[in-house]
Parts: sequence; structure tokens; C-alpha cells
Amino acid sequence: MTTKIERICPQSLAEAKEIIKQGGVVAMPTETVYGLGGNAFDDNAVKKIFEIKGRPSNNPLIAHVHLDYDLSKIIDYDPPYAQKLREAFLPGPLTLVYPSKNRVSPFVSCGLDTLAVRIPSHAGAQAFLKEVDIPIVAPSANISKHVSPTSAKHVFDDFNGKIPLILDGGECEGGIESTVLDITGEIPLILRPGLITREMIVKVVGACEEYIPDLEKDEKVKSPGVLYQHYTPRCQAFRFASERVKDAKNHINQELEKNKKVAVLCERELVKEFENNGVAVLDLGNTPAEMAARLYGLLREAEDICELLIAVEPKEQNGVMTGVLNRLRRACQEVEIKQN
Repeated sequence: MTTKIERICPQSLAEAKEIIKQGGVVAMPTETVYGLGGNAFDDNAVKKIFEIKGRPSNNPLIAHVHLDYDLSKIIDYDPPYAQKLREAFLPGPLTLVYPSKNRVSPFVSCGLDTLAVRIPSHAGAQAFLKEVDIPIVAPSANISKHVSPTSAKHVFDDFNGKIPLILDGGECEGGIESTVLDITGEIPLILRPGLITREMIVKVVGACEEYIPDLEKDEKVKSPGVLYQHYTPRCQAFRFASERVKDAKNHINQELEKNKKVAVLCERELVKEFENNGVAVLDLGNTPAEMAARLYGLLREAEDICELLIAVEPKEQNGVMTGVLNRLRRACQEVEIKQN
């Protein structure tokens, strides 16, 4: 199979629609990351996405729809506060989990009676979704557990020869996946943190809780992105807490003595700490929005330039950084220093 990358235009949208109609898979941009899209009503298309990605069968998918799509076709109940959330944040990087009418393929929600729905704000995504005018399930367009893609090239690197078409919508501005919010209860519950923060949600609806998964007791995960190992680069990747810069330097020196190619990922204010030490320094940025946008691209860059990546966590821990740190901690193993 030949994999084409095409800019979004009437011709490429028509081609994408035909692929979807035939049960195929198309990569599409969103404002967060690129998605691997298929017809949510088509069992075979949904199963194909799981197969191509190597995705665990218990990891549910998100249905993407355009702004004018009639949600009553696929959701069973619309909580009173949901309209406030949609008015405040949609289209945008927020996924809402509703009770499902079970009209989409049962493979989408992996046996759950809920359906995660998202209305992306990316103009190219909206154009594609309006063209097909059906819900499109679209997990991140990367091999399962690999770093999520924020460019068409990232998608091509993972799926060249495996899918027919990548709709190129440029670099993703958001950079980390959408916040997933369970709205099946009286109080919304964050299943996966993202660019829409708990504080932002509380301002709109007055309350919001956060879900802490216990995967040993709850085998059916409620949202994508809660499995521990996730977003991992194809090189060794370790991380240190923000207050352990000295430990990070010592560890780097030990690895350099073994003649390893080492790179450091850190926020901008720490870049000078690691420059001129025989390592490549990947500048994560100095604002939460910048760090979110740059994280996945830098994790993929590390694959090309080093054998070992050392990440130092940013000092900021709240708001958008909750989502950034969530991804970083799943991508990089924490280094434990033995005390003498």
C-alpha cells in the first residue's frame, strides 16, 4: 500500500470520504494530535484501527463529530450541565463521555455503556468531519505506546505502507490529547487531564472531580490514555523531579562515561544548566502552552539524536501542566537514587 500525504482541499477531502465509505482508515489532524480515523458505525473499520495501531482491545475510542452534528443520534442522555460545557469549550480540546445509545460499533467503547465524543476545533478536522457527516473514531495516529504525532510526518513515520492517506493540516498547536470528562454523574469527572483544566471546568459548572484509576481492580479503562506505559520514545527515557537537577547531572555524567549518546529534555530556565556538558539539550519551553505543544515533537526528536533521554520535570505542576506531566511521567521512567 502506498501512503500519501495530502494538504486538505476539496479533492483530498473527497478522496478521504471515499476511503471512509469503503471501510478504510484515514489520518486526520486535530488541534491536539493527529488521529487515525474510521467510520464509528463500521465494525470492521473500528477493528482495523485497533489492528493497525496494535492497540489493546480494552482501550476505548473517541468519536469525533463536526460542530453541527446531532448528538441525539448517538447519546442517550444529555446532562443539564453539559450544554454549559459545550458552550464554554467546544469546539476545542475537550472530550465528553455520555451515556450511549449503542448506535455506534460496540468495539468503540469496549463493552462499556458510554460513548466518548469530541468536537475538534481544527479547521481541517471540521472540514473532514462535515464532508463525511458521520462520527469518526480517531485515536492518536501512532503505533500503540509510541509518542503521539503532532505532524503529518510523525504519522507517516509510524504508518507508511499501512494506511492510504494522511490529511496534512500542519503542526498541531495544542500538542497533548484532549481532556476527557465523564459527564454521566451529577458532578463531572476528569478521566484524562489535558488543555481544559479542572479549574476551568469548575468556573463553568461549579464542581469537578478527578479520576484515579486502579487498573488492578478495574480492568475496563474508562478513557484512552490511562494505561501506565504510554507516549514512549524509541530510546531509553528516564526522568527526574524538578528539585533533583543535581542528581540528573550526576546520572548523566555516569552515562557519558559509558560513551552513551545522551540528550536532556528540560524547561527553558534549566537549559544553561546542561549546556556544554557533552549532551544535546531539548528546550521544552517556558510556558505551559508552549511545553504542551513541544513535548511530543521533542520526544520524537530524541529518538533520532540519542540513545538515552534524561527528562527533568518542569517546576509548574498545576493547570495545563497537570496534563503535560501526566504524559511525561508515562513516557519516561523515574530514576530512583539509592541512599547510602
